[in-house]
Amino acid sequence: MTSMFDVVGLGNAIVDVISQQDDAFLQKWDINKNAMNLIEEDRADLLTKASINALETSGGSGANTIAGIASLGGTGAYIGKVADDRLGEVFRKDMAAVGVPFETAPLTNGPATARSIIFVTPDGARSMNTFLGASIEFSPEDVSEETVRNGKILYLEGYLFDKEIAKTAFVHAAEIAHAAGRKVSLTLSDSFCVDRHRESFRHLIKTQIDVLFANEEELLSLYETRDFDAAVEALRADNALAAVTRSEKGSVVIGDGEPIHIPAEPVSRVVDTTGAGDQYAAGFLFGLARDYPLATCARLGHIAAAEVISHYGPRPEVPLSTLAADAGLIG
Repeated sequence: MTSMFDVVGLGNAIVDVISQQDDAFLQKWDINKNAMNLIEEDRADLLTKASINALETSGGSGANTIAGIASLGGTGAYIGKVADDRLGEVFRKDMAAVGVPFETAPLTNGPATARSIIFVTPDGARSMNTFLGASIEFSPEDVSEETVRNGKILYLEGYLFDKEIAKTAFVHAAEIAHAAGRKVSLTLSDSFCVDRHRESFRHLIKTQIDVLFANEEELLSLYETRDFDAAVEALRADNALAAVTRSEKGSVVIGDGEPIHIPAEPVSRVVDTTGAGDQYAAGFLFGLARDYPLATCARLGHIAAAEVISHYGPRPEVPLSTLAADAGLIG
């Protein structure tokens, strides 16, 4: 079966509102510095208005990954929920600008578009204030069967797992993909997310997931152990293919045979680690969709991650296709 997209992403559709502020501003608004703070809509509105000269850009972990695939020269589509409001239109236009179709119908009655209001202080700390809004109103009815069938790989974002209706949507999308002969991948997203949904994630991994992405802490949380090698063995028993990132230690790819250890790419200066895991997944999925060897998929992931941690923001500033070509990985 032919496909229109390398990867179809499904996750939280969030607009990042980023502005430069000082510590006095954080104290004035009682914001926990260098942390992620969940907030309600009224506070989100106040902080948005207080964000002077803010940059507004589409965000969310899964959307960042699909944008990374586009930067590599791949094709992707995104499925998520925004409201019928100004920031929802910002998200839609921003995804279109990087060549990613986003056609999910907007929410017309309910909370506003999700946003992460990020204040960057002079020392580089990022204080995030996240209102999940319309993004978590995602339901099975929002899953475009045609879009899912047209992707070689379906990529599910673990952050969207907090509502039962979203879990149902995950399984529904996975079943559509598998019925069309496609692969289904999942990112665990965050160790706190794993703590909340450990049993559901493990069931999903055993029954629906072909490719799993996790960092070391997420993997250890998933199997409730501090022994990395034991966690890897447990994952090998549960899943056919997985990529586990370990920061400066590189990544471990679990497939047929013994695990493959791939070193991280050198980085002259780490500026902002936001989006590193998202972009690793972008490189790996791009390679997987093109049937590259697993070691090459992981190297593409590390090249993408190295680029994004060298500057502020979770998306590439230098075309990843250029960096991958310079490394001799793509033509």
